[in-house]
Amino acid sequence: MIGGFHEALTLISGGDSQLLEIVLLSLRVSGIALAISTLIGLPFGALLGLTRFRGRRLSVALVYTGMAFPPVVIGLFVYLLLSRSGVLGSLGLPWLPKLFTPEAMILAQVIIAFPLVTGFTMAAVQGVDPALRLQVQALGASRWQTTWATLNEARVGVIAAVVAGFGGIISEVGAVMLVGGNIAGQTRVLTTAIVLETNKGNFGLALALGVILLCIAFIANVIMLHLQGRSFDE
Repeated sequence: MIGGFHEALTLISGGDSQLLEIVLLSLRVSGIALAISTLIGLPFGALLGLTRFRGRRLSVALVYTGMAFPPVVIGLFVYLLLSRSGVLGSLGLPWLPKLFTPEAMILAQVIIAFPLVTGFTMAAVQGVDPALRLQVQALGASRWQTTWATLNEARVGVIAAVVAGFGGIISEVGAVMLVGGNIAGQTRVLTTAIVLETNKGNFGLALALGVILLCIAFIANVIMLHLQGRSFDE
């Protein structure tokens, strides 16, 4: 075990090419998925939190269900959609992501992160004093300006929503394994590589990947605290 830790530190400090390739692909896939989920989830979460419309309760129930949905089931759902005999895969659309590609992994991670970003954003804006919206509207603000002011007031919760989405996908293994296939140099990311290397008994590389994954999670939380205007001394 001590030898495994020593090998892990050597791989990290030496900038191992295989290690770097896996880390960069993980960040690219999860980064793009998070960006898409945020662009869709923040407005939708604000809509659910600030307005009342027909079907809202069903939408909220679906979001809450999605927040607790097993990622591996989402992976299976995406796999069945994109497979050649699947609902979408059989159509042969050129713009549709193909299985065992980073694009398929991004799609699966978007579906995982979207309910998290939406749900936490909705909870954050619901916690804002309604008097703020009334005051902003009294000053002549439009609906979008009112929404933006509310999101700004709820920024602590909104930032937490984005970080929760990132945490849910960067640490996920089941869905990306199903739709990505864990192909070396193409779809192998941090979590799937950890599983593979552990099964192979290559604990040095597995530990190195695990340390990097923990560091990424730590850095994400430090950024969240900074954006929220907090410090470790509070």
